[in-house]
Amino acid sequence: MESTAPKPRICCLDLDTFFVSVERLFRPDLVGKPVVVGALPGSRGVVTAASYEVRAFGVRSGMGIAEAYRLAPNAIYLSGRHGEYSTYAAKVKKVLERYTPIVRTASIDEYFLDFQQCEAMYRKSVDGDDDATIERVVREMCGVIFDEVGLPASAGIATSRPIAKMASNVAKPAGVRMIRAGQERAFVEPLACRTWPGIGPVAEARLLAAGLQTLGDLLAAPSASPEAGLAASVHKVVKGEADSSLGRDRPAFREHDPDGLTVGSISNESTFGHDVGDLIAIGDRLRSLCERVCWRARRRNIVARTITLKLRYADFETLTRARTIKATNVEKHVLACVKQLFRANYDGRREVRLLGIALSGLEQSTGQLELPLEHGRPDIGAAMDAVRERFGYDAIHLGV
Repeated sequence: MESTAPKPRICCLDLDTFFVSVERLFRPDLVGKPVVVGALPGSRGVVTAASYEVRAFGVRSGMGIAEAYRLAPNAIYLSGRHGEYSTYAAKVKKVLERYTPIVRTASIDEYFLDFQQCEAMYRKSVDGDDDATIERVVREMCGVIFDEVGLPASAGIATSRPIAKMASNVAKPAGVRMIRAGQERAFVEPLACRTWPGIGPVAEARLLAAGLQTLGDLLAAPSASPEAGLAASVHKVVKGEADSSLGRDRPAFREHDPDGLTVGSISNESTFGHDVGDLIAIGDRLRSLCERVCWRARRRNIVARTITLKLRYADFETLTRARTIKATNVEKHVLACVKQLFRANYDGRREVRLLGIALSGLEQSTGQLELPLEHGRPDIGAAMDAVRERFGYDAIHLGV
């Protein structure tokens, strides 16, 4: 008997070249031009976002800025309006929440929405079937985001997160792609193995060495082959047997820090928009996370004795490593410890999906300042805090 269970309807909505698109709202003259947001040429940093015009030259997000400049010396390079991005992301999420009550933030520019059993609410006589209803609504939703917020978006709709995400990538730029139940295998078979979420360059190289270029090749791999485990996981998704949950919300920097509270921990984590193997990009993200947790600790007037690093690879294997040091809330001490933990545990053959830093073993700060001679120079945290108090958190950041 055919199952009467409600059909999962997951939508992955991705804001196209988000950081570039926000910059273009402030500078319409950038529309249609090759734009790179991130580090500026001559510095040690990476590309945060690249417009489609500059991608034609091979520039990609996560790429070292020196390599980007070599490929596209005539592009427009911007350091970005860091204080504005979260504001626009919040505006987008408010639009999404008008269409379905279940919205999960995967990153600042990517969201997953659950449209299961929403067909009756949106059905119109022009719709050929329930799939057509949801596809029409998602197209309308993307149009509203552009009209009200000014940002282009692409969306994929499917019965699982991986297929919905792949569909949104195929729909770019500013398109919508519906993968109906039963069409999953036909959709993924011609796509390169690298397009499957979680397959990074190392796994791709291994698959190519085995003669497997497309996901269709992978699905046809013999059960006794080394790739059988990965093929089985892909099989499970394309047969509609995967978990249809949206995952947990990952809002950027939504924190509650009562003054002086010493129980629990202080933590922040960040998922890269694309899996990253560039050590400069990884170092930049670790430094940013250290800044955030130390700033929060000083606001609570506490120090921490235990520093924890969370490292998640592209294949979703997650490591958590901790070390106990002298109680501190100073960036240079926390960052030094985090770097040691990273170097001791990083597998250079795999790309990184997520990084996180946690402070625990919390205790009340005595307020005693470090002696300038103890570590070579006084801590600048208080000065940075004063600037942020007046001009906002993104007004100042540590340099390399």
